[in-house]
Amino acid sequence: MLEVSGLNGWYGPAHILFDIGLAVGAGEVVALLGRNGAGKSTTFRAIVGLLAKREGRVVFDGRDLSRLPTHEIVRAGLGYVPEDRRIFTELTVAENLEVGRQPARAGAATWTPEKLYGLFPNLGEMRGRPGGRMSGGEQQMLTIARTLVGNPSLVLLDEPSEGLAPKIVEEMAQAILAMKREGVSVVLSEQNLHFARLISDRAVIIERGRVRFDGTMAELEGSAEVRDAYLAV
Repeated sequence: MLEVSGLNGWYGPAHILFDIGLAVGAGEVVALLGRNGAGKSTTFRAIVGLLAKREGRVVFDGRDLSRLPTHEIVRAGLGYVPEDRRIFTELTVAENLEVGRQPARAGAATWTPEKLYGLFPNLGEMRGRPGGRMSGGEQQMLTIARTLVGNPSLVLLDEPSEGLAPKIVEEMAQAILAMKREGVSVVLSEQNLHFARLISDRAVIIERGRVRFDGTMAELEGSAEVRDAYLAV
C-alpha cells in the first residue's frame, strides 16, 4: 500500500531525515516509534509533501507521489492527521466533517458522518457543538473523523494518544482497530509503546532521523536491547 525509500528531508539548511525507508501492507497497522525529536513527525510531513525540501521515493497504491503537491497526495487517498489537530474551531462537528468530505473510492472503505458517529459516539452526541468548545480528546477524535470522511486507503496518525486521558486512549485504540477491520492501513507516530502494542502489527524505530529497527511487534518485545537503546527515557 505504501513504500517509502531513500527519504531525506531538511528544515532550511538542517538535514533532518537520512534515507528513511518503510513499507505498509494493505490493512496493516505500523507504529513509527522513537523518542521526542527523533524525526517521526518530520517523516510524515515529508511523505505528504509538507517539507520545502525533500528527496526520495514515495509510492502509494502503485502510484509514485514523490513530486506531487500535498493536495494531490491527499486526493490520491492518503490521509494525514497532524499532531496539532488543526480543526476549524468556529465550525461545528458536523461542519468540520463536511469540510473533509471526498467522493467514495474504489477498493476503499466509505465513511459517512453517521458511520463516523458510530465509530466515535462522543462526536454523535455533540454534532452541533463548535470545535473550539471540545476537549483535547474530542478534538483528536474529530480530526481523525474529518480525515476518514475523505475515504482514505491509508492514514498517517501523528501522536494520536499524546496528552489524552487513559479512557480516551483506550477509545482511540478501539477506533484504530475498527479502521483496520474496514481495511484502512494505518501508520501511527508514537512515543507510547504500550499504546502501540495494543494495535500495531509491526514497528519501525527512528533515532536521529535514521531507521534503527524494522520488525514485528513480537520481535521488538523480544529485544530489550533495542528498546533500551532507542525507546527508554
